[in-house]
This record gives sequence, C-alpha cells and structure tokens, in this order.
Amino acid sequence: MFIEPISQPHNKGWIEVVCGSMFSGKTEELIRRLKRAQIAKKKVEIFKPAIDTRYHDTDVVSHNNNSIRSTPVENSQSILLLVGDNEVVGIDEAQFLDNSLPEVCEQLAKRGIRVIIAGLDMDFEGKPFGPIPNLLSIADHITKVQAICVQCGDIAHFSYRLHASEAKVLLGEKDLYEPRCRSCYYKGKNV
Repeated sequence: MFIEPISQPHNKGWIEVVCGSMFSGKTEELIRRLKRAQIAKKKVEIFKPAIDTRYHDTDVVSHNNNSIRSTPVENSQSILLLVGDNEVVGIDEAQFLDNSLPEVCEQLAKRGIRVIIAGLDMDFEGKPFGPIPNLLSIADHITKVQAICVQCGDIAHFSYRLHASEAKVLLGEKDLYEPRCRSCYYKGKNV
C-alpha cells in the first residue's frame, strides 16, 4: 500500500525521491504524482536527460505506456534555467544526470518548489548510481519501489544486465536488462 507523502506548509519546498531497480514502477509513480499535482492546479514541469530517447524524444514514458510531456536537458544546471515559475518539478531517469543534481534540487526546494525525482539507485553492478545516493541523503521523502524477479518470483531490487558490455550507461529495456532478487542476481553474476 502506498501512502502519499505528508503535505508541507505552503511556500515550503521539499525533495521526494522514487528509486528502485529497472521495471519497478519508478516512472509510473513519478507520472502519477505529477498528474495529481496537475489535477490540484499546480504549475508542473518535468525534465529528463536528453540521452534517454528509448520511448520518445521528449515525453517521459513508463513501461506501461503512460506518458507526460517533458523537457530534455543536457545537464542538471539547465533545470535551473528552465524551471520558470513552476510549483512542482519532476525529474525522470535522474541517474543519468551529473553530480550537481542534488545541489540543483536543493536550490529548487529552497525556492519553495516540490521536487520529485525518479531514478535507479543501483547500476547493473549493484553499485550506487550517479547522483541518486546523494539525493537520497537530502530527500524529505523516499519511496523505494520493487520489481518482481523474473527468475524466481520474489521481490527484485537489482537490475541484471543480460549483455556482456561493461559500459556504465547502456540504454535498453527487456532486451538488455531484467529485474532480479539478490540471490538470483548473484547466481547470474557467478555463472
């Protein structure tokens, strides 16, 4: 059961992070929160890394094909330039942005903006990924979502890469990655 984060007083910003493995519903949850903010008649803007063109060049699209208009950015500093007078800012695939993202999010929150971030907390090697660990340390609210292990059906926290590439960033979907529990992840790594 998901519990909506506690409301904050008006004119006070905060940072929410939705993290987990691939196929865990991070983007779906981000879109849900942003659409609820739109229903509440808040001014909303969403950003995504320009390198993520898997489903659409500009829109953020979940694995369930839910989508929301977004603005692609090359780096996190661009968000500060483009945020305008928005009250709620969403950032998808945050692990692909640079390490100044936590500072950018802190600046937005200090301006009174609700910042909602979605991203992988671990890379395919099971190591902390990009700016997400630092975002977790400054977040007011954290939601860790889980996928289902495709090997055994347990809860999955790991993104297992099916391809032999050692590149840190390798954009792909079910053709390159699958969610796995800890046990099945390490069994696969030892084969």
